[in-house]
Amino acid sequence: MKGMELAKAYYGEYADTLRGQFPQYANRMAFGLVGEGSECYGYDDQISQDHDFGPGFCVWITRDTARAIGNDLQTAYNALPNNYMGYTRQNTAEGAGRVGVIPIDRFYARFTNCTDIPHTNLEWLRIPERFLSIATNGEVFSDPEGEFTRIRSVLQGFYPQDVLRKKIAARAAVMAQSGQYNVPRCINRGDLNAAYLATAEFVRAAVSMLYLLERKYMPFYKWAFRGMQTFSLCAKPAAELSQLIALGSGAETATQRQALIESICAFTADELNRQGFSNTRDPFLQNHLPSIMAGISDPQISSLHVMADAD
Repeated sequence: MKGMELAKAYYGEYADTLRGQFPQYANRMAFGLVGEGSECYGYDDQISQDHDFGPGFCVWITRDTARAIGNDLQTAYNALPNNYMGYTRQNTAEGAGRVGVIPIDRFYARFTNCTDIPHTNLEWLRIPERFLSIATNGEVFSDPEGEFTRIRSVLQGFYPQDVLRKKIAARAAVMAQSGQYNVPRCINRGDLNAAYLATAEFVRAAVSMLYLLERKYMPFYKWAFRGMQTFSLCAKPAAELSQLIALGSGAETATQRQALIESICAFTADELNRQGFSNTRDPFLQNHLPSIMAGISDPQISSLHVMADAD
């Protein structure tokens, strides 16, 4: 059974038990399963069940509600049956684990360093993509008060335009430097170790670029290629990245490797034009950077080094 399916069933069975014990706060509890764990992405399998797996759900509450009943609500949650449909639930302290009672501001601050919606472009830029992916995955089963969903909806709306441009510029810079420039130079020198690392840098930047062009947050690296299986716009370059990894680092694959890199970069250059990020007609991504950066209106963002946020 998939973790999300198990969580929904457990919620359907026992959420009313919690509501019934705190009737005046029943409409101030949001329920769902969002956060860390492959089950929140729907990627879990038998291997996933060796840790942090079992029947459970999140109960998100405001800070005011947490002050009033947080400890008691967590105690009530812990008292729910540990065993359900053949799986064992692990109890967690308030806000410390992946399920149980979690104040809303604490949940979002853990991943975004903001207790509410990020207010500035710099706040957005400083949040790692994988953490935004975590904060917006999974499902909300119910949220009558709407506070958890209010923040979630803004985050799911993706980056502000200036932040998106800055991140795209950084990815383009790394793709050009590592893949189009340094991979062939390292191979020509016979330095296959450096060529391998340059290829790895290119792949990492290119994967992030494709997620940005698809308007999706790139998840934790373990799930990045799994997530690209849902791509429509960038399906072809995503497949080419898989082919690139499969080639290995030997000199005998140099021509194939560079052909794949150039194909991915050519797609990216065309897409940057089509989406209005660049007006440069050139497959060499380095030459797109001035055009991308020129479209940023926020002076705090535009003044940053072009490769800032390259990680």
